Amino acid sequence: MGIVVLGAVFVDVKGYPLSTYIPGGRNVGRVEQVPGGVSRNVVEDIANVELRPTFVSLVDDTGMGEDVVRQLRNHKVNTDYILRTPDGMGAWLAVFDNHGDVCASISKRPDLRPLAALLDEKGDEIFRDADSIALEIDMDKELVKRVFAYARKYGKAVYAVVSNMSIAIERRDFLRSVHCFICNQQEAGILFSEDYDSKTPEELRDILAHHVQAAEIPRMVVTMGAQGAVYAMQDGSCGICPARKVDVKDTTGAGDAFTAAFACAVLHGESIDAAIHQATLAGAIAVTRRGALRSMPTKKEIEALSQEISTAG
Repeated sequence: MGIVVLGAVFVDVKGYPLSTYIPGGRNVGRVEQVPGGVSRNVVEDIANVELRPTFVSLVDDTGMGEDVVRQLRNHKVNTDYILRTPDGMGAWLAVFDNHGDVCASISKRPDLRPLAALLDEKGDEIFRDADSIALEIDMDKELVKRVFAYARKYGKAVYAVVSNMSIAIERRDFLRSVHCFICNQQEAGILFSEDYDSKTPEELRDILAHHVQAAEIPRMVVTMGAQGAVYAMQDGSCGICPARKVDVKDTTGAGDAFTAAFACAVLHGESIDAAIHQATLAGAIAVTRRGALRSMPTKKEIEALSQEISTAG
């Protein structure tokens, strides 16, 4: 069946200034409304690297909900386990600056609890033949419990991602059961109640190595934007993968592209170093394009950039 992805669908409303962004001022620009959400982005990214993922989620019983499902089907995502329900999608309102970074945002989360009945009825069918599971760890606690129960039953690796770390910190105990937890630098700081914004990759690597062992998290990868990514494992090993220098246009979706590429690389037997290298390339491609949908790199694009770096080196 490939990778099963569970999480929310959001409607992203994004504003981009046409000139220098003025905080608190009236900025002329363009506004886009597109499907989004960490899990929705990740499942489409996985499909873009030529795997056939399955998405377990909710959408609205509206035309926009149908558009989300249709788009995923076009990418060859299995949508058999997407439920239609009123108010089934969340919303994310974001304003970007001239560097493609989010400078203000507000989100409204959907209620995913209707998925509980689906997992109770069809959980064996969904997870039995899955290669692995990608889970939004900040979903409703009872849903997370059900997913980990099926993961244990069928011996499936779980890759945990996050859309709201303030909620995810209430799920700390679940992180001990994941194959790998992936988040960004700011989210890692929230998880461990520390400020990592000014840390170098070397400093964060060492800090992460300590916390991962203390918290008994099997593996953890932290993305650092232009500084690349760091990782640490329960056995004490840790490392750094530098970022590829590119012209950044929009950082939206870069972390999701990273997560998808990493999970796919591990699924294909790559080491954690090689998987993070491929994931970093996917993230580098993503930030050169505006919007999460258009930013999603294909397998050929990731391979081409990897070859370019090897040739240059």
